[in-house]
Amino acid sequence: MDSDLFSRRRTERFAQLLDEANGGRRHHVRSRADDELAALVAVSRRLTADRPDVEVDTEFRTGLRAMLVATAEREGVTAPAKTGVRASLLPAMTGRRARARGAILVGVAAGAIALSGISAASENAVPGDALYGMKRSTERAQLALASSDISRGQLFLDFARTRLDEAATVRDDRLGFSAVLDDMDADTRQGVRLLTTVAAQRSDPAALDSVDTFLGGQRRAVSGLLDRADHADRDRTRRSLALLDAAGRRADALREAIACGLPAPAASDALGPAPTTCPGDR
Repeated sequence: MDSDLFSRRRTERFAQLLDEANGGRRHHVRSRADDELAALVAVSRRLTADRPDVEVDTEFRTGLRAMLVATAEREGVTAPAKTGVRASLLPAMTGRRARARGAILVGVAAGAIALSGISAASENAVPGDALYGMKRSTERAQLALASSDISRGQLFLDFARTRLDEAATVRDDRLGFSAVLDDMDADTRQGVRLLTTVAAQRSDPAALDSVDTFLGGQRRAVSGLLDRADHADRDRTRRSLALLDAAGRRADALREAIACGLPAPAASDALGPAPTTCPGDR
């Protein structure tokens, strides 16, 4: 879990977003973390509104409670009572600060729930199902809780695999099929871009291994959709295959650039850094 997620500024902003989502006054500020935190707020609201009928494992309940208590103690949400002169010197905790510290616990709980048995209720949901929105909100929460760009990149590629599975279930719905492939391609671009950027910045091709593994299985699975009788659907599927081919070429080019010692590329596009050709290959 990203420790920066619970820095003071982020938790205070999270508290504000929770207030606004629950009908509180609107705060006329904007934070760079809003998009990530909004995903956690959305999960919290969906869990409250939908209340999926899922049994939560006793061991999970115990673990979550212990984690919340430990976080509360570490962050001073439940500090022991103090008396005497020392207590009189301590500044009173403002309502905003109390809500911010409370938001730490909400963030931990929302993240834990999103990644626990609760999300299992929506795990197999497909477009059109009542719980599909919760499934996508859970994915956004996972991204918000990811600890690094590598983790986020791998998650995006996992989501692209999930979109492919969903596409197979909506094959009789042309608009639905195309929309799912659009989402799949968007996840593919995001994942590849994050991982190629890390590889270029570190001059280390290790992050590209996840891209290569993803492309191998994804190409085979997407090719399996070409047996659709509809010409428009086949054309749409070929566009997804073309994206995978482009991603493979980009990963190969970056490996070569790193191997021959080229600096991190200055140019980039939807797939990340665009390296120049090694001197010997010109």
